[in-house]
Amino acid sequence: MAESKQPRTRRDRDDDVGLTARIGRATGRLALRPVRAVAEAGRGALTEEAERALDGVMAGPLPEAVGRSLVEHRVVERFATEVIEARAAEAATSAPPVDLDQVEKLLREVLESPALERMLVDAIHSRLTAELADEITQSPAFKQALTNVLTSSEVRHAFEWQSAGLGTDVATASRRQARRADDSVERKVRGWLRRPRADAGPVPFAGVGTRGVALATDAMIVAFIFVVGGALIDLVASLFGGLRPTWLVGVLAAAGWWLVVVGYFVTFWSTVGQTPGMRLMRVRVVSASGDAPSGWRSLLRLIGLAFAVVLLFTGFLPALVDARRRALQDFMAGTTVVYDAEAVRP
Repeated sequence: MAESKQPRTRRDRDDDVGLTARIGRATGRLALRPVRAVAEAGRGALTEEAERALDGVMAGPLPEAVGRSLVEHRVVERFATEVIEARAAEAATSAPPVDLDQVEKLLREVLESPALERMLVDAIHSRLTAELADEITQSPAFKQALTNVLTSSEVRHAFEWQSAGLGTDVATASRRQARRADDSVERKVRGWLRRPRADAGPVPFAGVGTRGVALATDAMIVAFIFVVGGALIDLVASLFGGLRPTWLVGVLAAAGWWLVVVGYFVTFWSTVGQTPGMRLMRVRVVSASGDAPSGWRSLLRLIGLAFAVVLLFTGFLPALVDARRRALQDFMAGTTVVYDAEAVRP
């Protein structure tokens, strides 16, 4: 009797699938074994071929071209700059904030410290400091530097400016005091005579104080010119035995004096309207038209000035009571003396 077929279970089917998979893997390994053998055999050949190709590339112009491009485009410099900036930004953001008040407090404490003061005093008074100072001051380099500084144009200009500034201050103070004297003396004289000035405002005409200082300055200048000129004439005459007789020397000296006086006053009055002394005091002489007097009017004014002086300066007394402060020489020549800053027509 034929044997009946038993039904297949799940385990039997799983065993069949596992067997089939094992058979497939074995078959694949057998089929790929020739390929693997070829790959293992050609690996060395491929490596050698790649090395030869790389050597050929490095021996060609490509490295130089790459290097030149890196330099032209400043790749390394830009990279380094970016790295430095990144580090700086990181340090700035990560650094703790500085307490300026605390730093100022510490600095003040250090500067006010007695220990620091003692240390500085000891250093200044030490023997080493004295020897170093002597060595520096005695060195040729220091002497040359000091000479260059003292002879420089800047130092010379500074001294000139200081001298000019002192002279200007003295002149300004003298003018101020003289103007005060003009008003105070006139006020007192008018008070004694009971003739007060009708106009209580500033007076544009120069008074006896300012004119007296100007005349004294001009007298010193004229005397200096005469002395220097006479000394030069005497020096030249000494080359030929000197001037004789004595009376001739006296006549020439008197003539020379009057020539200097006339030339000085007439020239300055008729050209610019003021002598150096009047310029110092900021006053000028003007005619009725408001201009500088002519040569003949200036000569006539000089004659009047001589009379005013010879008469024990009494020729200046009319300036104390006249409305335009005119003296004898002004009445004779028809002139007035005004402050330079307020030169107005009489």
